[in-house]
Amino acid sequence: MYYCYLETPIGDLLLAGEEDALCLIGFPEGSMRLEPEGDWIFSEKPFAEAREQLTAYFAGKRKTFDLPLKPTGTEFQLQVLEELQKIPYGTTVTYGDIARRIGRPKAVRAVGAANGRNPLPIIIPCHRVIGAGGDLTGFGGGIPTKEALLRLELEHSQFPHGA
Repeated sequence: MYYCYLETPIGDLLLAGEEDALCLIGFPEGSMRLEPEGDWIFSEKPFAEAREQLTAYFAGKRKTFDLPLKPTGTEFQLQVLEELQKIPYGTTVTYGDIARRIGRPKAVRAVGAANGRNPLPIIIPCHRVIGAGGDLTGFGGGIPTKEALLRLELEHSQFPHGA
């Protein structure tokens, strides 16, 4: 597993993966804070495109990502992650919305748990999922990070930008 860090407005993100796919993004704080494991190798080379696309995202110049990803999880978790990728930039949906979209309307809590285990936050936009009452519920990078990401997208969704 290779890793590097990317300096962003929300702190230094840990990027980890294989030579040909991004597997993990770790936040600097919160439950999704990650540290490199002992056998990981520091290298920015495998992450050149991810670093470029994330930098453009934080600059408000990119709304979607086109990267080789290798998320892990159960079949259900991967189904939720796939549905998360369909949430448009600058919008939010509820956990119940996601449960209905995957044909499991009673699985709201399970959707929340799968959302919370998202190994590739930001790129797979779990920050766009909110509580039924509009509350910004738990987020692996912490609620202030979730607020910052949603604010960034709201600010930039009003103006046409690249990809």
